[in-house]
Amino acid sequence: MVLFVFLFPTLNACGPGTGSALPGAGIGAGAGALIGQAIGHNTEATLIGAVVGMTLGYIVGNEMDKYDQQQMFQTIDQNKSGVPASWENPDSGNQYMVTPQPAYTPAGQPDVVCRKAEILATIDGKTEKTYTTACRDAQSGEWTLQQ
Repeated sequence: MVLFVFLFPTLNACGPGTGSALPGAGIGAGAGALIGQAIGHNTEATLIGAVVGMTLGYIVGNEMDKYDQQQMFQTIDQNKSGVPASWENPDSGNQYMVTPQPAYTPAGQPDVVCRKAEILATIDGKTEKTYTTACRDAQSGEWTLQQ
């Protein structure tokens, strides 16, 4: 299983158009490992957390195309905290529901505004829940996913 955790991202890297998938998987794996360790306090829980986190991170990084990310950023920018927005991608058929959380300013970055968001994604009939954080660039006003 340990081998899977480390080799999965490299196997996917061989394909074209990996885009945000690998960073998303890596971030998810790291966060999942930390959560697994905090909950289970053992190696098995850490590995399970890493695999679950990697899978969810990959979904956000790979499955959401530009249209979906635009919809997500619009929701994060315009919706009140706790008020979800839903859409179906007309090309892929994937369905998303994004619920933004309260905005905050990261320590030491007074010009930056960030929001976490819960994402409920239905891809190929399978529904997964994950979380992401987006921050607005102070100069351009554009939202970007945090890595």
